[in-house]
Amino acid sequence: MMSIFFALLFFHFIFDYPLQGDFLSRAKNSLNPVPGVPWYQAMFAHTFMHGAAVTLVTGMWTLGLLEMIVHWYTDHLKCNNKLTFNQDQVIHIICKLVWAYIAFTTFASPEILIDPTLTGNIA
Repeated sequence: MMSIFFALLFFHFIFDYPLQGDFLSRAKNSLNPVPGVPWYQAMFAHTFMHGAAVTLVTGMWTLGLLEMIVHWYTDHLKCNNKLTFNQDQVIHIICKLVWAYIAFTTFASPEILIDPTLTGNIA
């Protein structure tokens, strides 16, 4: 489960910092968008990257869609000064933990779920 969680965190930090950049950070803000750029298109692009990463890591498109929805709502609240930057990041990280847990419990063998000391390898 931890490898799934760390992969999700890796992509989160890549997409929320260097690959978001100043343009998307400003353009997705509905209160102060970049002139000529519909804020919802920028928000879609940003949340789609996150949702795609969750889908690729977990293999579950439903989790990718949930990530897009929660990430959109969370970032929208942050852009509207309803959440602080740190609250926004905590919500994103908790989501990654939930997605990792769901993916792990969905695909892990029953023996690993019963006895977490098992690696799933057959000797």
